[in-house]
Amino acid sequence: MLSCSALFRSETIDLENLNPPVMEGLTILMAKIKQAPKKPESEKANWFSSSRSSKKLFLNSVTSIVDGLKKLYTEKLKPLEVTYHFNDFVSPLLTNSDFDARPMVMLLGQYSTGKTTFITHLLKSSYPGAHIGPEPTTDRFVVVMSGHDERSIPGNTIAVQADMPFGGLTTFGTTFLSKFQCSQMPHPLLEHISFVDTPGVLSGEKQRTQRSYDFTGVTSWFAAKCDLILLLFDPHKLDISDEFKRVIGSLHGNDDKIRVVLNKADQVDTQQLMRVYGALMWSLGKVLNTPEVMRVYIGSFNDKPVNEVATGPIGKELFEKEQEDLLSDLKDIPKKACDRRINEFVKRARAAKIHAYIISHLKKEMPAMMGKAKVQQRLLDNLEDEFSKVQKEFHLPAGDFPNIEQFREILSGYNIDKFEKLKPKMIKAVDDMLGYDIPELLKNFRNPYE
Repeated sequence: MLSCSALFRSETIDLENLNPPVMEGLTILMAKIKQAPKKPESEKANWFSSSRSSKKLFLNSVTSIVDGLKKLYTEKLKPLEVTYHFNDFVSPLLTNSDFDARPMVMLLGQYSTGKTTFITHLLKSSYPGAHIGPEPTTDRFVVVMSGHDERSIPGNTIAVQADMPFGGLTTFGTTFLSKFQCSQMPHPLLEHISFVDTPGVLSGEKQRTQRSYDFTGVTSWFAAKCDLILLLFDPHKLDISDEFKRVIGSLHGNDDKIRVVLNKADQVDTQQLMRVYGALMWSLGKVLNTPEVMRVYIGSFNDKPVNEVATGPIGKELFEKEQEDLLSDLKDIPKKACDRRINEFVKRARAAKIHAYIISHLKKEMPAMMGKAKVQQRLLDNLEDEFSKVQKEFHLPAGDFPNIEQFREILSGYNIDKFEKLKPKMIKAVDDMLGYDIPELLKNFRNPYE
C-alpha cells in the first residue's frame, strides 16, 4: 500500500493552472439580465396609482366620446346615483337614448309672442299639430323632430319608446303626458336640431288653476336636456307675470343656454323700439339675478316682409343683422352639442357627489336606537345648518348645493335611517372618472362635428 507522500508524487497536480468550477447556465442568465431594458420611473410609480393598463382597456372598448360617456355612466356614476336615490331627488337615471339624442332648442314665452311662428319660419313650412293665432293656441308641449313621414305621436306612446329621450317625463303623470306630443316630419334642419314648442305662459292665478300638472317642473326638466333656451317677448307684452317669473327661476343652473328674443319688433317705430328695449332689460334685471347682461336678439321672425313704414331703412338693416346672428347661433348648436353633453355629464357627476355627501351625513346624524323620529324632524327643520356642515367638512362650493325647500319636501317622504353610509370607493370611482377617464377620452377622440 502506497503512502500519502508516494500518492502525491505519482499524480502531480498543477495548482497554478487549475480552473475554478463552472455553474452551467449561469453565463446565459447573466447575459439576459444585462440585455433586458430598465423600467422607466413612471411605470414604477404606477404601482401606487391607478394602472395604465386599465385605462388602455377602457379606451380600447369605446368607439367615440358619446360611447365612452355611456360606459363611464354605467360603470362609475350610475351605481352612486342608485345607492343614494339621486334619481328621486334631482334627475331620473339616464338611458342610452339620452346620450344619442339630437340637440334641442326650447322656446318659452307668454301667449302670442310668436313661438310656433318662429319654428315654422325656420322650417319654411308648418309641422303636424301646429296652431297659430292671437289667442292662446298651443295648449301642450310639442317636440318637433325628424321622422320618415309627417305624423303626431301622443305623449303616453313617446314616453315609453326606448329610442326616445323622454322616458323621464313619466314622473309628471298621465295628466301631463296627455298634454305632450311629438310631431315628426322629414326636414334637413330637423336632422341636426329638434325644437320644443311650449304652451304660452298666462298671467295671474289663471295659470295655476288651469294647469293640472307641474308646469314649472316640466319646464325645468326640458331646460336640463336642451342645448339652447329662447325666451320670446312681444313689444306689447313686456310685463313678466308671477308664473313667468317662476318659470324663468326654474331655469337656474342653465343660465348659459338662455337667449332673449324681442319678436315682432317691426310693429313699433325706432323711437318706441329704443324705449321697449330699455323696459325689457329693466324687467329682466329684476328676474335674472345675474350681473351679466343677457344677449337679446331684436327682429321679426315670420315669413312676412319687414314693415318698413314703421321701422324705416335703419330698422330693416338692424333686423337682418340680428336675424343672421341668431341663425349663426342656431347653426353652431350641432358643433357644440358634444361639448355640451360632456359639460352636462360633468355637472351631473358633481351634483351626484354632493347629493351622496348630504345623504350620508344625514344618515350619520341618526341615533342607533331611540328617538329616531325626533332626530329626523330636527334634521328636516335645520336642513340649512346640515348643508353648511357638509359644505365645511368636504370643502364644497355653496352654489352647487340643491334648493333647500325642494330637497326638504322630497326628503320628508323618506326614512333617513334607511339611507346608506358614505362609501369612499364609489366617491373615488367618480373622482377618477372626472380626473383621469374623461380627459383621456377627450384626448383620444375628436368632436364628430368638427
